[in-house]
Amino acid sequence: MLSEISIPHFLAASIFSAQNGGTMFYSNAKLLVLLCLTSGICSGLRGCCFAIANMILVRRMREMLYGSLLFQDVSFFDEETVGDLTSRLGSDCQQVSRVIGNDLNLISRNVLQGTGALIYLLFLSWPLALSTVLICSALATIMLVYGRYQKRAAKLTQEFTACANEVAQETLSLVRTVRVYGTENHEFRRYFTWLEKLYDISLRQSMAYGCWSLSFNFLYHSTQVIAVLIGGISIMSGHITAEQLTKFILYSEWLILSTWWIGDNWSSLMQSVGASEKVFKLMDLLPSRQFSSEGLKLEKLVGHIEFVNVSFSYPSRSEVPVLQGVSLSVQPNEVVAIVGLSGSGKSTIVNLLLRLYEPTNGQILVDGVPLGELDIKWFRERIGFVGQEPRLFRMDISSNIKYGCPREVSQEEVEWAAKQAFAHEFIVSLPNGYETLVDDALLSGGQKQRIAIARAILRDPTILILDEATSALDAESEHNVKVGVIRAAQNGSKTGRTVIIIAHRLSTIQSADRIIVMDSGRVAEVGSHKELIQEDGLYARLVKRQADAFA
Repeated sequence: MLSEISIPHFLAASIFSAQNGGTMFYSNAKLLVLLCLTSGICSGLRGCCFAIANMILVRRMREMLYGSLLFQDVSFFDEETVGDLTSRLGSDCQQVSRVIGNDLNLISRNVLQGTGALIYLLFLSWPLALSTVLICSALATIMLVYGRYQKRAAKLTQEFTACANEVAQETLSLVRTVRVYGTENHEFRRYFTWLEKLYDISLRQSMAYGCWSLSFNFLYHSTQVIAVLIGGISIMSGHITAEQLTKFILYSEWLILSTWWIGDNWSSLMQSVGASEKVFKLMDLLPSRQFSSEGLKLEKLVGHIEFVNVSFSYPSRSEVPVLQGVSLSVQPNEVVAIVGLSGSGKSTIVNLLLRLYEPTNGQILVDGVPLGELDIKWFRERIGFVGQEPRLFRMDISSNIKYGCPREVSQEEVEWAAKQAFAHEFIVSLPNGYETLVDDALLSGGQKQRIAIARAILRDPTILILDEATSALDAESEHNVKVGVIRAAQNGSKTGRTVIIIAHRLSTIQSADRIIVMDSGRVAEVGSHKELIQEDGLYARLVKRQADAFA
């Protein structure tokens, strides 16, 4: 930095020493070359160090943010959108990285340069230096106002960008629905609405930048004019020499340019700060209590489940009760079906058992121990779950079936699980068999469900939960899969298995040991198929209604 600050001094000295000739000119010229070389090397090293720091910062930020998001409660994802979160992970982290990679690098460089230039100016002529300082102060005031505006604008830009990404992600992921309903123009208008808002913000930022550039150019040239006027008078009065005035003009230009660069990078820094607010807020979120505390690990999970007066409302709509005073018991190795009208709370029971949410009131006991006291990772390793809309990862089918299995499994075990789920035949008919890469267009909904069922069976779980897991299968396939699962549970597995089945197609769960009928968040009836038909209650009406519909 010292070598760079010294360059204007020796540049002016070289010019004026050339008038006299001799060795002084050549000495100054050699020193200038040495200073330029030293300055270039130091600048390169500084830029390299800041670039490395920037790379480390981006990786570390994304790592911390992704880790923070992964360990949040499921209720967090009910309120946040995927498009917004991916935008924070992508563009926002990149924007924040500019703070170290570019902004702090240039700001620190120009602060030191400007300070050095100011000290030299004061040494040369304090009246001239004072006029330059006043102009730089005016420029700094404009810089602060401009930077504050850029911070607010950057925050809005990040929010609008996240909303635009959310619309695009939603539309492209549901493109088949969009195409079938012919809503391309509607979706385009939704996306265009956010682009218009982004355009308005960008337009205002451009106008603000224009005002900032206008102010700088006016003040920059004012510095030159004032220096020439006051300097010329000082030369005529004999207070300074022409060489000193030349040095002063060079350093005053350096000072005001340093001020401009600080201001330009300050506004960029404020944009990064605006973008970082949501990122750091997400990074500071505490992980779910499920992951921050270690619970009990039972010697063996038997599979006895009991709900004791459980009530629940989803955090996103706490005023709407979903379960009200639910009490039920599932015995070890028992096959229990839960049925009821849509919205009666069937899937919510499963969500609470998986501890994706915590009950509002009451408690859930597993083998007589409150679910909240169990080690959640240990408990989930012993559960097999297939949801209504099973999602498969973009990897080969074999890896999808193995996914999440807590033990090492062989290919033979993978194929055995696929056969239990009636998936083996269609898998081997694919071009690469079990090594086929999963793609949305490649597999039907029923095929995806069978792979998900195979994944759950492979874990050999103590508790197996099927939440509308066969809704995309035809009636015959659904019957075969459920009968196979029930038979496996009744005949016993390696550890014994409790099975909970949620189904709308009532004909497939008639062989269950017990059927629990839900109505408006409460348990309405409990019994076997035969007992419930004899009671002639809600279950009997549902069976009759489905039989009439199929007839």
